[in-house]
Amino acid sequence: MERDAASRALGIEIAQIAPGQATLTLQVRDDMLNGHGICHGGMIFTLADSAFAFACNSYNERTVAQQNQITYLAPARYGDRLTATATEVARAGRSGTYDVTVTDQAGITIALMRGLARSVKGQHFEESSDPS
Repeated sequence: MERDAASRALGIEIAQIAPGQATLTLQVRDDMLNGHGICHGGMIFTLADSAFAFACNSYNERTVAQQNQITYLAPARYGDRLTATATEVARAGRSGTYDVTVTDQAGITIALMRGLARSVKGQHFEESSDPS
């Protein structure tokens, strides 16, 4: 998160991270509303995409999005606390598939996203090979 300026700027917070999983939250502000007075889809997508990114990078392998598809099911409104939960569906070689569910504070599903990930060269931090 320290290097993720976009997520930090939106106020996205990490609730939980584990191998292949991540849960992030976002409070909907007035500057996130579209012309209909509801949360802009791009904000919801960014929250889902960030949860996806944290989940697929949880193995300390640099991983990027290859493709994402989102379906919006209900509007989010000013003041809503959104939670995006990303879960690994499959991981093989350099490819991974992740499902992300975005809900509001009442547990209503706002959006569903499927993300396809691709590992690239490098790690986020050097791992010690010394077992002691």
